[in-house]
Amino acid sequence: MTSINPGSGVVRLHPSDNVLVATRDLPSGCEIAGEVRTRELIARGHKVAVERIAAGNPVVKYGQVIGGATSDIAPGQHVHVHNLAMTDVRRSAERMQPRAISERARTFQGFRRANGRVGVRNYVCVMTSVNCSATVVRMITDRAVRSGMLRDYPNVDGIVPITHTSGCGMSNEGEGYEILRRTLWGTAANPNCGATLMVGLGCEVLQIGRFAKDFGLEGREEFQAYTIQDVGGTRAAVDEGIERLRALLEIANRAVRTTVPASELVLGLQCGGSDGWSGITCNPALGNAADRLVALGGTVMLSETPEIYGAEHLLAARAASPEVAEKLMRRIEWWKAYTARNGASMDDNPSPGNIAGGITTILEKSLGAIAKAGTSPLTDVIEYAEPCRAKGFVFMDSPGFDPCSATGQVASGATMIAFTTGRGSAYGCKPSPSIKLASNSDLYRRMQDDMDIDCGPIATGEASVEQKGDEILTYLLEVASGRQSKSEALGYGEAEFVPWIVGAVV
Repeated sequence: MTSINPGSGVVRLHPSDNVLVATRDLPSGCEIAGEVRTRELIARGHKVAVERIAAGNPVVKYGQVIGGATSDIAPGQHVHVHNLAMTDVRRSAERMQPRAISERARTFQGFRRANGRVGVRNYVCVMTSVNCSATVVRMITDRAVRSGMLRDYPNVDGIVPITHTSGCGMSNEGEGYEILRRTLWGTAANPNCGATLMVGLGCEVLQIGRFAKDFGLEGREEFQAYTIQDVGGTRAAVDEGIERLRALLEIANRAVRTTVPASELVLGLQCGGSDGWSGITCNPALGNAADRLVALGGTVMLSETPEIYGAEHLLAARAASPEVAEKLMRRIEWWKAYTARNGASMDDNPSPGNIAGGITTILEKSLGAIAKAGTSPLTDVIEYAEPCRAKGFVFMDSPGFDPCSATGQVASGATMIAFTTGRGSAYGCKPSPSIKLASNSDLYRRMQDDMDIDCGPIATGEASVEQKGDEILTYLLEVASGRQSKSEALGYGEAEFVPWIVGAVV
């Protein structure tokens, strides 16, 4: 990205771009780029042409094609949904050189588990095997919290109910079944969970006994389970849950925070409610923080496969091996087939909020979205909720729906989530805390209770991407050490567990 001149009213993101982005509302007749005058109002975050673009020719932003002109576009004209649409044209991708970063050693105060993994929170999770036990799980959690029993366990950060809408009315084998099972297991195995209680109904497809056996949970003191039918109904199941919680709280309370290197952090990258500034301010700033974390030996995880569509060739060019690139392209092909058989397509994006914020096509949205992944080599591509075993920059396949994508990241091992937004997002996550990064200062001021960091000063030239990247990483490590994020302070995270449901409901 070229440097921003706050007085110019526009920013050029790449020398080859034929559109600029307005840094403020530009009235008709406003001179920009030294010689072009706007022909109409250009809202902040929206695009304006700086050269003539003939119908059918590509529109270029970020140095990449974001669509094709559907009519002749004159210099100074607003470029948006009325004259820009999807195209199959792509520019070739050169292999990106990783950002050269020399990071000083950094640490945080985390919970080192017996298996060597490190958590940033110490929760006891109360989980359902099936939706039929969701109310009982809520009753157990509510009674435990109201009773004040947590006061006796100062090292435990809380009790988290983890409920979902599935677990029965499905096949007991196949893709959908396995995705749900590994999502539940991965969440319970996340190092932010010090202990887990699983409650079932008893007759569901996802049987607790088989689940515990297949994932090696039988006999583990930090995992307990029972069914409502076995213990005698709802009231008995709630009483049973309270008693079992006491034992699990004792186990979880043994954990204490110790100093650990930043390399132990596993960060999930998310964006939602994006606007025209997301790909210019908060996403590049998060990408800078991601590169810093990778330089320290940590792990960052990009997801939301439908929202890298059109930019996948840029990620493939960063793959550490041809095999990794091929894994990424196979997931893109799977998504093309999946959307087609469900009567949709990969370009059924962006959302109305994205469009209002200045994003026109999924190509434009994807190019801005991948900026949050920085420049580090792509070391692995994993499926939804599959355990993340590689260090560095990893891609996890997922839908673009933010809570569903983040749920998979947590199940894959993400101990924190960093979430960028331009329109404003009301989101939080448990057991892995989430921080939110605002693309513009107006949003930050409007939603200060929700936004952790304001990346808007990048747009005005008051801060650089590098400065904000350093600020983000510093804040992440503070939250990892126990500082509450804004969403934690608001109480978010108990309704955001959304496993990806694939397959027939029968």
